[in-house]
Amino acid sequence: MVEHKKPPMSIRHQCELLGIARSGLYYAPRKVSEQELELMFRIDQLFLSRPTLGTRGMRDQLWRKHGLLVNRKRIQRLYQKMGLVPIYPKANTSKPGKGHRIYPYLLRNLAIYRNNQVWSADITYIPMKKGFMYLMAIMDVHSRRVIHWGLSNTMDAAWCAEILQEALEKGEKPEIFNTDQGSQFTSDIFTRILSSNGILISMDGKGRATDNAFIERLWRSLKQEKIYLNMYENGRELYQGVMEWMIYYNQERGHKSLGYKTPNEIYKAA
Repeated sequence: MVEHKKPPMSIRHQCELLGIARSGLYYAPRKVSEQELELMFRIDQLFLSRPTLGTRGMRDQLWRKHGLLVNRKRIQRLYQKMGLVPIYPKANTSKPGKGHRIYPYLLRNLAIYRNNQVWSADITYIPMKKGFMYLMAIMDVHSRRVIHWGLSNTMDAAWCAEILQEALEKGEKPEIFNTDQGSQFTSDIFTRILSSNGILISMDGKGRATDNAFIERLWRSLKQEKIYLNMYENGRELYQGVMEWMIYYNQERGHKSLGYKTPNEIYKAA
């Protein structure tokens, strides 16, 4: 596989020869204490079923459902670490970086009826047995097809930009690219790629419940059907598990809203 320690050629060249995306390398999970990892797992489960839960609501649910008495400030810190943003208008953890431009929301009243009209991206926290990682996915909104995805132990802008660039290198590009106002997506390194490719940039208003609804459903299905049932030991196992599920999602999973066709059937029909 890819040689990281004093490699004879660049990581990018190795990945090209092996047909592996750089953003799909086996990153080491971020390590936290077992107690905190268990708390983050409970928070993730509760938030997945009720994404309107703010920190006060989460504090109450942790006590009622699991008997966990957790300080609200600690929950706020974990929300930020996990990238969780309640879907209602309120100051939240998905904030643009200082000096970053916020682009207008372009999807209001827009009829999305063709492939590559709108792509959408989001990041989610993925729990593991001895740590956690972050997963970013880019989806074609019309077909629900996952165009590209990647894993990392950080949510930095350079990683997000790398996934975006790899998605565009597959040969297609959208007319509009929609994200939330997170600092990764408002960063110059990310928006510059979109602008240089002639792609219109759209950003959700804070707390809009429907803006990224399709990716939110993707996260819920992935975690309930794959992640929670396995709880992977390391990044290599996690990558393999996510890859298997993404192939299943794109190629085999029918969607009621698509007439029970798969995302690939809709995407490749155009």
